[in-house]
Amino acid sequence: MVKYEYIECKNPNGQHRMAYTQWGNPENKRVLICVHGFSRTGRDFDYLAAALEEKYRIICPDIVGRGKSDCLSNSSDYGLPLYISDILTLTDRLNLSNVDWIGTSMGGLIGMFIASQKNSLIKRNLFIPK
Repeated sequence: MVKYEYIECKNPNGQHRMAYTQWGNPENKRVLICVHGFSRTGRDFDYLAAALEEKYRIICPDIVGRGKSDCLSNSSDYGLPLYISDILTLTDRLNLSNVDWIGTSMGGLIGMFIASQKNSLIKRNLFIPK
């Protein structure tokens, strides 16, 4: 049984909780973040995470408004800037400084924007088209 964990994130109208699952050894320095597409959830990566958990610590968030994460009260707050902020909050809270990334569709876009920042924590980014 996969256990959900939560972090508090900020949005323009307050705060919301973002859910995520973790696989593998939490002390493993090799970290893989898997982010789903627009209408999906982090559970899309269950089989991949199970296959890779011996090599990686794997983190699969549910982007706000999807899966077990909170929904926002104002629909205009949804968008890439908030999703990127939430992921950076997650990586900060988990003390991550070097990660590999797998993203499908929207998850790939989030990864590309983060990877394009100076001194990005993403070392490898694999975009999987929808």
